[in-house]
Amino acid sequence: MFLDEAIVEFTSGRGGSGAVSFHREKHVPRGGPNGADGGRGGDIVIIADRSRRTLYDFKIHPKYEGGNGEHGKGNKRGRDGKGMEIRVPVGTVIHDDELDAPIVDLSSHGMKFLLCKGGKGGFGNAHYTSSIRQAPNFAQKGAPGERLLARLELKLLADVGLIGLPNAGKSTLISRISAAKPKIADYPFTTIVPNLGVVAFRDTSFVVADMPGLIEGASQGVGLGIQFLRHVERTRMLVHVVDVFPVDESDPIANYELIEKELELYSADIFARPRVIALNKIDLISAEELEALSERFRAYGREVFPISGVTGEGIDRLLDSVASVLESSHPEAEVFVAAPAIPRDQAKWTIERDEEGFRIRGSRIERLVAMTDLENDEALRYLHRRLTRLGIIEQLRELGAEEGDMVTIGELEMDFTDEQ
Repeated sequence: MFLDEAIVEFTSGRGGSGAVSFHREKHVPRGGPNGADGGRGGDIVIIADRSRRTLYDFKIHPKYEGGNGEHGKGNKRGRDGKGMEIRVPVGTVIHDDELDAPIVDLSSHGMKFLLCKGGKGGFGNAHYTSSIRQAPNFAQKGAPGERLLARLELKLLADVGLIGLPNAGKSTLISRISAAKPKIADYPFTTIVPNLGVVAFRDTSFVVADMPGLIEGASQGVGLGIQFLRHVERTRMLVHVVDVFPVDESDPIANYELIEKELELYSADIFARPRVIALNKIDLISAEELEALSERFRAYGREVFPISGVTGEGIDRLLDSVASVLESSHPEAEVFVAAPAIPRDQAKWTIERDEEGFRIRGSRIERLVAMTDLENDEALRYLHRRLTRLGIIEQLRELGAEEGDMVTIGELEMDFTDEQ
């Protein structure tokens, strides 16, 4: 089943907590700290795969979670959590659904993207050993994983898009010029999903997409307009297929102008793409009628090609023109990307004052708190020293914080104090 949009929740694994442990062996009753670190949480990585054609799998499985890292055990480091590599069709665009912001466009086969990074494993107490702290009795908790509610949107990759009203003959045309076998019948809306076909013509080849028939109001979402128009965005040129013998006896010129108007309303960029006009079903009208109609269409300043998808008449001339346009408009080289899903400045933090006290925001600070064992007094004192070194305590003081004022960081609520 073809599906070109899905809402999916991705969560990378949490890091394992570090261990609190002290060296013990016979004749060494009070050895030093040797607590090991926790393992990293598993990453969520997205891979573009040309063998995938639809987002239907994500309708069945709308939630993916990376494995959690193991906690450190004594002096043995915890194992890393198992990551996930999730394959999507080439042409998938991933958005942050909660922020309504694009994240990545997976436009090349094999392109990888780190969508959610696994949480860092917490340090064991051996990490905190120093000349002034020789027996730390605390360890760090593992960092939480990243969560993303994503909207996956598939935009087909094709060189040529066939556009036109329902029943204009697009499916018949693509079945003649390629190996695609779309459903064909003599009534509108036979095609309800885009069809792709590879055209091998003379010494070249290109991919053609048969777009489902557009209707008036498609640019505003009438029918399935927006879903259909989305797939036109990546094409390098368009072939506007016009039925010269419509069964409803409508005017082919008016039908052509209707679709052109919807394209312009949807996207000025798409409207500016190169395109030609294919007058289809010429086997059903007289030569005199065809010549008069062709003359009217030439007034639009585009190349006009009378064709018959049934008999094959005129199709070679149409394909010659398409190949020539594609030859003169080479696509830009693809750039492979492997980067964090949502770029963020880890060093930034802000302090806001409200009725209850002070709230500190910032991914780095919130993660630091999440990795602190809040039940351990020694760990809390260490956290306070870290906040002091980062300048947070000083800024709270400048904002008027007094002893006992409430300070909130993530899920932590604490009383402000200058004492470490």
